[in-house]
Amino acid sequence: MTNKSKTKVLLVDDEPNILVALEYLVKKEGYQVWKAEDGEQALQTMDAELPNIVILDVMMPGMDGFEVARRIRKNNRFDHTRIIFLTAKGTQKDRFKGYSNGGEVYLTKPFDNDELISTINEVVEFG
Repeated sequence: MTNKSKTKVLLVDDEPNILVALEYLVKKEGYQVWKAEDGEQALQTMDAELPNIVILDVMMPGMDGFEVARRIRKNNRFDHTRIIFLTAKGTQKDRFKGYSNGGEVYLTKPFDNDELISTINEVVEFG
């Protein structure tokens, strides 16, 4: 999955400014990008696009990111999808919940652009 131009990344965050910033960063790196502003929209986009990576906020109206991750992990169509949590919820308990709900990486906001891009690149490279 090392061909960036063929790698699909779904960005899920209810903050429009963060979505725009993430979209810019990830597209600049050469990845295909889709956006969702809530959990329901994220799951619909998952079904339609089968992204390789989901960058997922936790605190969103309606369905939170942990529930989105649980639903992704229950569907074997998404076995290849890797989940990167990107959230302001940074306690040890939150991190544990993120990993136990299927996240491969748990990053906290505010995030470092270079760290996020290198994390995405590593997940693409090594799964």
